[in-house]
Amino acid sequence: MSFREYIKKASLAPEEGDKIEYMSIRDRLISNVLVNSQREIPGTACNYEADVTRLWEEYKSLKAECDYPLTFNSVMLKILVEGLKAAPRLNAHFEYNHRKTSGRLIIKKHIDVAMAVCLENGETFQIKLKHLEDKSLKEIALQAENVKDRLGKTNLKKVMFNVAGQRMLGLASKGKIIDTFSQFISAYFGKAKIAKFSKLINPKSYKKKSSGKKYEGLKVDDFTEGTVCFTNWGPLYENLNVNITYIPPLYPQVFLFGTGKVNDKEYVYKDENGQLALGTKKVLPIMLVFDHKIGGAADLMPFIRRLDEIFENPEMLHNW
Repeated sequence: MSFREYIKKASLAPEEGDKIEYMSIRDRLISNVLVNSQREIPGTACNYEADVTRLWEEYKSLKAECDYPLTFNSVMLKILVEGLKAAPRLNAHFEYNHRKTSGRLIIKKHIDVAMAVCLENGETFQIKLKHLEDKSLKEIALQAENVKDRLGKTNLKKVMFNVAGQRMLGLASKGKIIDTFSQFISAYFGKAKIAKFSKLINPKSYKKKSSGKKYEGLKVDDFTEGTVCFTNWGPLYENLNVNITYIPPLYPQVFLFGTGKVNDKEYVYKDENGQLALGTKKVLPIMLVFDHKIGGAADLMPFIRRLDEIFENPEMLHNW
């Protein structure tokens, strides 16, 4: 073995025949947020097993009579919003300075949910649903449907590049010049580049002529950080039988709400005669993750109490 081959082995370099995939701009944006989250957020996670037997019945009843495209996902979005109104400290951004060991919690006025939307090709995007705090269930369902429709009309590569540019400007505004310069160089040069430098110098060279039609796709602001994140694994696989245990909140958010698939679960109970009996209930696994820097588990309790109230009294669904 030559010295050069020895060094390649030591550095775990790709071998002949290995397949190499460079990160797309979407992957870069997501990984950057997740790495910052792992570094900045000492997250605490807990699993909330919700008995949604009665809620499911009310949902089916409302879906049959309503005049809009209602989904269980929209119902859970509304439940998330109701929980956040009871626990406003979870609807916040946290800015922390490691050198000063000091920071500030910014409790947001509006509830802007960053909802994970999965395309048919498997790509997932966090799309922001804005100002949900005062919206009815119908308005939330229609807004979610509208966002999914507009996603299909979006030039994703172009918008993602604009999002990346905005984030680089954000880094520069905070004095992180080296990080900004490094991201700029990696975007335009090298094997993993995501754009040609000539496009930056002469953007007119690649702009398409306008067809005169009004743009109906999503814009940069639709992909920027919301105040809280909502992810739902349920629709991804019909026979899903796993519970989400941990996903880091999207920095600088302090809370993440994740759901799995509604499953039938057998349980033992006492009937009216006091005899043990076997029954079936519908259970929804919910994951709650929060930034422990905001104070502790006490900040989560109002949220959990509000969820308990909703699942015990699901008829309120019709008044939303």
